[in-house]
This record gives sequence, structure tokens and C-alpha cells, in this order.
Amino acid sequence: MDRRSFCKMAGVAGVTAGTAGCLGVLGSSGAEGTILGPPEQDLSEASFPSYGDKMPEFTVPDPIHGEEISTAQFESERAVLWTSFYTNCPDGVCPALILRLRRGQEAAAEAGYGDQVTFLPITFDPERDTTEVLRGYAGQQGVDLDAGNWHFLRPETYERAQGIHDEHFGLKIEKQPADDLENLEYRFPHYGLIILANKQGIIERAYPRGPRTDIERLVNDLERVATA
Repeated sequence: MDRRSFCKMAGVAGVTAGTAGCLGVLGSSGAEGTILGPPEQDLSEASFPSYGDKMPEFTVPDPIHGEEISTAQFESERAVLWTSFYTNCPDGVCPALILRLRRGQEAAAEAGYGDQVTFLPITFDPERDTTEVLRGYAGQQGVDLDAGNWHFLRPETYERAQGIHDEHFGLKIEKQPADDLENLEYRFPHYGLIILANKQGIIERAYPRGPRTDIERLVNDLERVATA
């Protein structure tokens, strides 16, 4: 078993002891290739990639713009703000995640660095999140799809979505019955993770409590990274 596999298993199981060395160890100075200093919370033992790690590389369709989007294609050109979501989210977690990315998009447009950042929210419910559903969701959430920096990513299948989250982010995505909710067949207990990577593809911040992350703080981090 390699180190990342062990870290994934430990993170999913909620184990924190005995995982020293997972995903790097933070020192008092910044990690190599980063712009921001170390975060207040050391997430180096988490199952997901964090400060100083390479942004995971994968390619997924953006059905609205009719493009195949690779996370690697923005290296040397744009910072990346990533999260995962589904439009049928019943508990407010996903709208809160999208809100934070949208506020980042608005701030970038106002400050003139919109062409130096890309927003990559990926759905893990492609069966229900069709192209038209995503387009409608963008309107509901106030996203500017014409800015040239926002890509709703939609894996071809649910299994592909599961694989991306598990293999690249150490996050387990599983359908669960939604018998207690009217007009909803299934739901997803999921993480509210946001990741910020710089133009070199190095992660500057992982926000594990994304829906509660202070918006001003996130926007400030984004501006510092995108304009460096």
C-alpha cells in the first residue's frame, strides 16, 4: 500500500493518529512553490490534498461550453478554485460552496484579474445534473457563464464521478436513500471542500469547511494567489 492510499483510508475512517508524513509535513516557512504562507490549520494528514501538494490532474467535460477541461491546462496561466457539488443538495451545503466561488468570480471581475483565475465546480451527480439543469443552476446562483473563467464539470457517469473524488481527492461519494425528503429519490452525504491552487498547479489552500469559510478571507487568498 502506498502512502497516499494509506492516507485516504485513514482520512475516510476518521483516523488521525499514526499517519504522520501523509501529504507532506508543514514547517515554519512556506511550502516549495507556494505564494501564501502555511495555513493556520495543518491539514497534511487529511485524506484530501492540501497546502503544498500538486493539484490533482484529470479531464472532464464542460457540457455547457462543449469543451473537455483538464485541470492541468491552466498551469502557468491561471489560478484554480475548485469544489464539488450537486444541484439537488437539500441542506444548503452546495449553494454555500457555489456562492463562495461566485463571490470570487465577482471580485476578480471587479478588480480586473478575471482572466487570471478559473473556477471548476464538479458535480458528482451527473445522472440528474444534465447540461440544461447546470445552465439553470448557474442562473439561480448568479454565475456569469460568459466571463470565460467558469466551467461546470460533469463526469460522463456516476461511477466516473466517484472515481475522481476517491482517487484524486480521497473523498467517498455514495448515494443514500432520501425517503425523508419529498420528490428526492436519493441524496449524498458529502464533504464541503474548496481547494485553491496557484498558476503552477500547487495547492495554496484547502478549505475543508467550505460552506462556513469566511468569504472575505477566501477572496483575499484568491486575489493574492491569482495576481502574484
